[in-house]
Amino acid sequence: MKKLIFILLAAVAISSCNSSGKNTSTMIDSSSVAKDSATSKFVPLLKDSAMSNWHVYGKGKVGAAWKLKDGVLHLDASKKADWQTLGGGDIVTNDEYDNFDLKVEWKISRAGNSGIMFYVHEDTTKYKYAWNTGPETQIADNKENEDGKLIKHRAGDLYDLMSISKEVVKPAGEWNKTEVIANNGKLDILVNDQKVLSTTLWDDNWNKLVAGSKFKEWPGFGTFKKGRIALQDHGADVWFRNVEIKKL
Repeated sequence: MKKLIFILLAAVAISSCNSSGKNTSTMIDSSSVAKDSATSKFVPLLKDSAMSNWHVYGKGKVGAAWKLKDGVLHLDASKKADWQTLGGGDIVTNDEYDNFDLKVEWKISRAGNSGIMFYVHEDTTKYKYAWNTGPETQIADNKENEDGKLIKHRAGDLYDLMSISKEVVKPAGEWNKTEVIANNGKLDILVNDQKVLSTTLWDDNWNKLVAGSKFKEWPGFGTFKKGRIALQDHGADVWFRNVEIKKL
């Protein structure tokens, strides 16, 4: 009887060891979890006055017309006639993004115009400007800017492609918030935390939208599935803050 008990206890011990071994082999790597968690967080893109996350489209570092102070980026267009020589121009992120959630707070000057572009393909041998490839969600003073009177050109619109579903944009001089969520071809745009536009990129309907817009003249527009984020210099004073992005 004692011998039988001893055999049973030994069997239980062996089974326990084997079970423990299985658990060890299926444990999740904590370093992998930490890495995945880190990549799922929003990353601020306006970190320092050197604008280390940005450069001018097709050129080098950001010029003096773009001024970052206390977390607010201001395009100083006080001398519009010389805005290019003052170090202006569209600025783009150093990194490229495919699936992302982008948040930008902005305010525009009276009668001003600007924009936020995405999926910008930087190849100046083929595309002179960022807007030759990257769709744009519009920034404008709807009351006094000429684009504010045009359908598909108003603040929040997917410029020259689609209008937002409702008016939620605050007037010139007040802060607004735009969020662009692009994930596997699904595009959602929110303005001041309200969803105002949804569409699908790169399908037949998207191709029809492009074909019916001024962008039909630029082969490659709206076709790239990975690219840079751009903030537009349209010759007007504009301010940005809390610009952050999360890879999806």
